[in-house]
Amino acid sequence: MGTINSAFSIMTGALDADQGALNIVANNVANANTPGYARETPNWQENTPLQIGGITIGQGATETGPTSERDRVLEARLDQQQQLAASSSTRLTALNTLQALFTPDSGTSSSSAGDIGNDITNFFASFANLEANSTDNALRQSVLSSAGMLAGDISNAAASLNSQRTALDQEAAGTTSQINSLTGAIAQLNQQIQTTSPNADAGTLEDQRQYDISQLSQLVGINQITTENNGLAITTTSGQLLVSEGTSYQLTTGMASGVTHFFVGNTDITNQLAAGGGSLGGDLTARDQDIPATLSSLDQIAYSISSTVNAQNNAGTDLDGLTGTVANPLNIFSQPTTVAGSAAQMSVVMTDPNHIAAAGAGDGTGDNSNAIAMANLANEPLMKPIATTIISMTQNLNAATPVNGTVTGQVGINDSLGKSYLATVTYTKTAANTWSYSVTVPDTVTADTSVAGQVSYSFGAGETVDPATNLTITGSTGAGTATTVAPPVSAGEAVGTAGPPPTGYVAALDAQLTAQGIIGVTVSNTNGVLTITGATATSGSVIADPAATANATGTLIFNGAGNLVTPAANVSGLTFTGLSDGAAPLNLNWELYGTAGGSNVTQNAAASLQTGESQNGYLGSTNTETPTDYYSNFVTTLGSTVTSVQTENSAQNASVTQLQTQNDALSGVNLNDEASSMTTFERSYQAASEVFALLNTVIASALNLGEETTVS
Repeated sequence: MGTINSAFSIMTGALDADQGALNIVANNVANANTPGYARETPNWQENTPLQIGGITIGQGATETGPTSERDRVLEARLDQQQQLAASSSTRLTALNTLQALFTPDSGTSSSSAGDIGNDITNFFASFANLEANSTDNALRQSVLSSAGMLAGDISNAAASLNSQRTALDQEAAGTTSQINSLTGAIAQLNQQIQTTSPNADAGTLEDQRQYDISQLSQLVGINQITTENNGLAITTTSGQLLVSEGTSYQLTTGMASGVTHFFVGNTDITNQLAAGGGSLGGDLTARDQDIPATLSSLDQIAYSISSTVNAQNNAGTDLDGLTGTVANPLNIFSQPTTVAGSAAQMSVVMTDPNHIAAAGAGDGTGDNSNAIAMANLANEPLMKPIATTIISMTQNLNAATPVNGTVTGQVGINDSLGKSYLATVTYTKTAANTWSYSVTVPDTVTADTSVAGQVSYSFGAGETVDPATNLTITGSTGAGTATTVAPPVSAGEAVGTAGPPPTGYVAALDAQLTAQGIIGVTVSNTNGVLTITGATATSGSVIADPAATANATGTLIFNGAGNLVTPAANVSGLTFTGLSDGAAPLNLNWELYGTAGGSNVTQNAAASLQTGESQNGYLGSTNTETPTDYYSNFVTTLGSTVTSVQTENSAQNASVTQLQTQNDALSGVNLNDEASSMTTFERSYQAASEVFALLNTVIASALNLGEETTVS
């Protein structure tokens, strides 16, 4: 009887186990479409067998509960790819919107840039048409119409870009609440999992946590760190903590430089989030990199065209015989003061076509020389070089050079007005192993007369004035004009400021103008640009850096091994170290317009021929591009960026699809598989039931001693 009872016990356990397995299968089927659900499988555990007379008798098996089918490494890889794909997808959407602004369009609208390239061509072509008949009103009106189309399309493009940037900023800020909600939920799930299942699979709790992590990774770039008791820590890709087991750290926002910045505690992590991934990273990359870069190029186009066209028009004579002045400029476009913001502010301010100065200054109104000059602006570089601040060059000195023999090197430099010069370095052998050197830079750089009635000199901020400065100023006295020679410059005299009260050379100039009764002329020094407004220049010279000039001569003495002996250290801003005669080249780095006029000479390890390089002499390769070429290259570069991000996004999405397929194969619910499992467990349940029925028959027969009775 005991053996039969054991059999009953085993079959009862089998029925319970099969029923538990069937429940798991039913739960899988019910959650087949539940996001984040991981397929569960039953766990089977053998019951402790009995030992009777040295014979082991099995006691069946028990179903101990479900285990979720998941691969944490695969899930982490999927999260990483999702955050990259989300970032590039969001950025691509923004770039496509941005690129659409620069698709050729018919006419100006508030949301399209129109065909700016065609606008530029038509605008300068209108001056070429004006050459044929410079007094024709229709041709003059055509100039203003084409100018209006160009200005309108550029300013509308800038407005659209700024609107898009605002929208991206708002979208990025709105992501914060979603991120905080998810990190809070993950922290709460961490706490529940660590409490209920610190050492084993937590089932649906882990499903929900992983689903939240997956959603979070699509919003922001994250890293996951497993902690004790089945917990997790979540950080940004830069390491900033967002979740630590049961605690979440809120992402907050604040305004800085007109846009939303993101903080954890007091730490600004905006730049890290932009590089980290997720849709937030894509929004920030588009907001802080793509759109500003596009605006910068558009600003440069607007600034350069407006400035050069206005300057050229003011240099000519209009149909009324007038030439532009500071008080009454003949500007076609609104005059920009800085590059930044020029596109948004670009507009046509000229309303009377008679003010188009087609004639040259002082020429008759029928002249067309200035119209020709205006048309030729289409073929000139969009941007002018900026002043060279540092020159560096390499020069070999050969010991075989005879006494009094010279070696000369040259390097190109630019002044602040875009004019090019050659700096000449001359080395003269004065004795064995002894050389003298001198650096010569032309001290006459043309005054800036591109704006009528204004003279500008550029040099380093805080510099002193060259004693050789020779400047004649002409201005109005109210009763006529007067001319005065600028006061002499004391050695080392500071440029000074306009005050009040004015100081330095600015004050001396101001006093000189006052003494001569010249009115309406102001002198200012802004970031190293000395500007005399309301005057014209008849002669002048650039204010060079006397400190650098003073350091530009000296003597080099070498020992028998060819190494420099004198000067041994820094002397008046020039540093010489280990110069080798005839072996290693001489390197000269000379600061022009620097505050200290510092220069230095160093030694290269290997000999080479003379080379020269002008540092900071150009803004970039675009300096040689015409306005049309600059715009064309800008659009091409934008298109290349879009294509690159599109290719990147396609590859990342393909990777996400591949990883998702692998994860679904492991964790997803396949109804065919579940039907097969259900059939297997039902048959097992049926078999256990039949054994149970058989045992019931056996026990009934035993109780009835083999007689057929009502006991069954």
